[in-house]
Amino acid sequence: MWEHIQSLMAGWKGAFIPFLSWIGEIKDRETVRADIIAGITVALVLVPQSMAYAQLAGLPVYYGLYASFLPPMVAAFFGSSRQLATGPVAVVSLMTAAALEPIATSPDTYLAYAVLLAFMVGIFQMFLGLFKLGVLVDFLSHPVVVGFTNAGALIIATSQLGKVFGVSVEREAHHYETVWNTVLAAMENTHVSTLGMAILAFAIMWGIRRYAPNFPGVLIAVVVTTLIAWLAGFNEAGGRVVGDIPKGLPALSLPIFDVKTVWQLIPAAITISLIGFMEAISIAKAMAARTRQRLNANQELIGQGLSNVVASVFSGYPVSGSFSRSAVNINAGAITGFSSIVTGLVVMITLIFLTPLLYHLPQATLAAVIIMAVINLIKIDPIIHAWKAQPHDAIVAVITFVLTLIFAPHLDKGIIIGVLLSLGLFLWRTMRPRFAQLSRYKDGTMRDIRVRHLPTSPVISVVRFDGSLYFASAGYFETKILGVVAANPELKYIILDGEAINQIDATGEEVLHHLWERLQAQGIHLVIARMKKQFMDTIRRTGLKDKMGDDTFYSRIGLALNYVWNQLGDSYDRENCPLRSPIGVGKE
Repeated sequence: MWEHIQSLMAGWKGAFIPFLSWIGEIKDRETVRADIIAGITVALVLVPQSMAYAQLAGLPVYYGLYASFLPPMVAAFFGSSRQLATGPVAVVSLMTAAALEPIATSPDTYLAYAVLLAFMVGIFQMFLGLFKLGVLVDFLSHPVVVGFTNAGALIIATSQLGKVFGVSVEREAHHYETVWNTVLAAMENTHVSTLGMAILAFAIMWGIRRYAPNFPGVLIAVVVTTLIAWLAGFNEAGGRVVGDIPKGLPALSLPIFDVKTVWQLIPAAITISLIGFMEAISIAKAMAARTRQRLNANQELIGQGLSNVVASVFSGYPVSGSFSRSAVNINAGAITGFSSIVTGLVVMITLIFLTPLLYHLPQATLAAVIIMAVINLIKIDPIIHAWKAQPHDAIVAVITFVLTLIFAPHLDKGIIIGVLLSLGLFLWRTMRPRFAQLSRYKDGTMRDIRVRHLPTSPVISVVRFDGSLYFASAGYFETKILGVVAANPELKYIILDGEAINQIDATGEEVLHHLWERLQAQGIHLVIARMKKQFMDTIRRTGLKDKMGDDTFYSRIGLALNYVWNQLGDSYDRENCPLRSPIGVGKE
């Protein structure tokens, strides 16, 4: 216990100085140059994106800038990835809006709850990282994430239709109802100038992505449409623009804690923490594989958690690692976390000096930015691939996708059901692992008699159980063994190939104990070969190994067969036994 505590304390000490691994490298002129270029490049994408994502979260656009100032720096200092670009992202912004809209009673409370939510997300992520609980993210299986991401992308895109067509409708209880009402309103009252501005922004971003991918398409679209809106009097003609943005940096302030609100936000905070971190760590892993750098998932949790806490105390909202901006960062040549420091500094300059220039930025442009950003998240190929690998996983992905759409804006319900389905299907599959009766194949190996149509001995049966022996599968294991006994009246020995039994729990041990006693009473001896260490450790602790005897366990099937043949004596025709191996072949 004390050793575990010492290990945790040593880990905590190292958790707050990971930047020492790269900070010395920024003395190199080429490294500094590469990081500065990458940092500025990311900032050119981040500034308009962060404003758009804040709008998606239901917040004033400058909250996105606040969340893009210090959080990228903090994540770079305290995370383990050197190229991960942290800040507002689409899915987390959508989940923030979904969490706050049902409980916020006024614009002021909405803002206060957003700040509080960021703090809760940060604390939960830091807790997971400090106590090395990053493995909890593994409960979010790939099919669940694929289904949720596809549904989230559709929800995000359709949530911006009102801003694209220049219409407003009341939010309904379900997202699909709101979308339908928006379509009906657009058919009657589309604001032509707004739609034109959105189409222009789409055209610029698509054209640059297609023909000049090295140029900052988002920034160019923002600059062009803002200039046109200013010159054409877009605001005076009824078009909606960003308007006044407070000049200067956000003030340091603690979130307002209310016990009732905290309890209401806990499910959303946990969901955002896990989904946001899974997005960040998947991006970080891909980049680490490319750069051959070491990645620490728990350290990344600490970095992401601290960045969310800092976002909270400086009037930001929940942030995470961004796939698109991380790709821009590494492709622009980022070498160390200093690139994220540069990104934060550029956002700081924007907040101090450039916010007046954003007054005439059309909200339709920000809606176009969001739609263009999330359209790439809609991917059918992973679902098709999952179907080929395991149809059950594809079904989970589709169900998660459909339920997320149906339950929106309550996004956590789709995820929770998807996770439960994944766990349920895993349990169902492992309840009935493959059970095979084995015999000797011509090459000397042991193969399934049903697949290879092999003869076997009526006196000796070799069986294999391809799964762990635990509470859900132990009864099935017993039933299959007894089935072999019933099908072979002359049976004297059963040799269990235990190579695939990775673990055995209390229920499995109890079933094995009673099965051994039951077989003994019938004059049948159970012999076990090729056992795993964890299997033997368990039965040693319970005393079952001593009861069964040392002559029950063998490291190889061949040794177990030799023991059985010796016990049967000369009366058994060993030379013609179907289980006998050819000379020099099939040494298990």
